[in-house]
Amino acid sequence: MPTLTGLDRLYTAWPSALNNARVGLLCHPASVNRSLQHAIDIFKNFKKIKLTALFGPQHGIWGNTQDNMIEWQGFRDKKTGLPVYSLYGKYRKPTPAMLKQIDVLVIDLQDVGARYYTFIWTMYLCLEACLELKLPVIILDRPNPINGQTVEGPLLDPAFASFVGLQPLPIRHGMTIGEIARYFQKYFFPQLSLTIILLKNWKRNYFFNQTGLPWVLPSPNLPTLDAALLYPGLCLLEGTNLSEGRGTTKPFQILGAPFIDPDVLVHELNKNSLPGIFLRPLFFQPAFQKYTGKICGGAEIHILKAQSLKPVLTAAAILKTVRKLYPRRFAWRQPPYEYETRQLPIDILAGSDRFREQLHQPLSWLAKDWSRQYLKFEKIRKSCLLYH
Repeated sequence: MPTLTGLDRLYTAWPSALNNARVGLLCHPASVNRSLQHAIDIFKNFKKIKLTALFGPQHGIWGNTQDNMIEWQGFRDKKTGLPVYSLYGKYRKPTPAMLKQIDVLVIDLQDVGARYYTFIWTMYLCLEACLELKLPVIILDRPNPINGQTVEGPLLDPAFASFVGLQPLPIRHGMTIGEIARYFQKYFFPQLSLTIILLKNWKRNYFFNQTGLPWVLPSPNLPTLDAALLYPGLCLLEGTNLSEGRGTTKPFQILGAPFIDPDVLVHELNKNSLPGIFLRPLFFQPAFQKYTGKICGGAEIHILKAQSLKPVLTAAAILKTVRKLYPRRFAWRQPPYEYETRQLPIDILAGSDRFREQLHQPLSWLAKDWSRQYLKFEKIRKSCLLYH
């Protein structure tokens, strides 16, 4: 049976206690139902409520800010006449003035299953703001597109909290956005009034292509499910001078730099027998971001078996190999990055300086270390799961 999202179930699952409420909606381009109707249109035609305000995360409510770390400003939507408030600009947390015209905030965002995907932290700050004003929150749940089982990568150390990780989560967390909201409420905002409109016909082992739902880009540089599958690992390259493929038609699926010999890189990487993938040497020329207009040598990652893929381990192998081959050319990116001006970007992405400092260790040692870190969080995670 096809999976139904929280938005698909809105009409039958809307809490009757909130009939006639003034609703604020946090959404983005992927906030569509299975018939590709956008949440804004659905809420505007929903007779039980009155839609009074719109909110948008990073990349904008329509996904029109192409690159990362590009702020956008609020505006008035011409189609609906409603105010659109930016939560990735002057403000990342909604202000009381933004929330004064609503009785409930509804959040409908497609997450991609990685801790540093900023939509979950926009949600976190919204929960905090609504608790302060005693406003209820409704989450319209959506599938974790890279499955709700697999957990990988180091756990965030709170000393390295930032907008790419405000609270402890592994890099690949294996939770839906509704389950993450439950985690936030249960452990940080216990007085918050939170309702989660659950998925129907979704299993934890599902990848997005098993749900029957249409793929709509949740952000401009995740055009495909393959890009989303690799994102939890390849995003770590943002903390280096390596291109993660932004500015090409295959972001997070290709990588490289002008100083890399593609054949040498792939030959060395293949010694690691990385699971679920095939590496192909290639050259590419980014149209924007790192190395704009320059020819880069590198590799394309082809996914052979998503169930076996270890994106964080793959990224660790890439970083280890490039450092070994090009010790004088490889470099860690310097701050600022995602509003952090002190810590190294790689450290806030990885969740601590442990990843960077121990990258000389064998891949098997790193994977075991990540598993040991996850044991501290496993009980918490399981207490917040909503599906079996």
